[in-house]
Amino acid sequence: MRATCPSVFRLLPALVLCAVLAACAPAPIYKTGPSSVAATPQQVATSPQNFRGLQVVWGGSVVSVHNFPDHSEIEILAYPLDSSQRPLLQQPAIGRFIATVPGFVEPMNYPPGALVTLRGALDGARSGQVGDANYTFALVHSDAMHRWTAEEMRQGHPNISIGVGVGGWIH
Repeated sequence: MRATCPSVFRLLPALVLCAVLAACAPAPIYKTGPSSVAATPQQVATSPQNFRGLQVVWGGSVVSVHNFPDHSEIEILAYPLDSSQRPLLQQPAIGRFIATVPGFVEPMNYPPGALVTLRGALDGARSGQVGDANYTFALVHSDAMHRWTAEEMRQGHPNISIGVGVGGWIH
């Protein structure tokens, strides 16, 4: 008599792989609360009065840093965030925003292209320029900001590739 394997045992390798991959992904760095909103910078810029004072967790790529006597402003090109709140650069950008930070921000610590995620309170919008075009920026008073390292951006992303191809050496 031949014993048959229950279907659960056939799925076991797939379940183990999913659990391992999920365990590798870093946890979100900022907790969201009841005053958090999932709006994009573009949505906030079009109707800032509807969002004033609400909390956001946004991230993206640093465009520029401007320091003033009592605060700094960081212009950021926003991207959707993954489950670990890392910017998803392969997705389309979702707007630009300006993060205001108390005190001095060293521009060399946040060079153009640096990837960041921040938490803060929305504080309206402001008109400005992107090149020669007029643009309305959402404003966020940041109370916490994280700059992602290349290693952190790789965490939780398996370095596996599967493909078919032909290769050879040319001498």
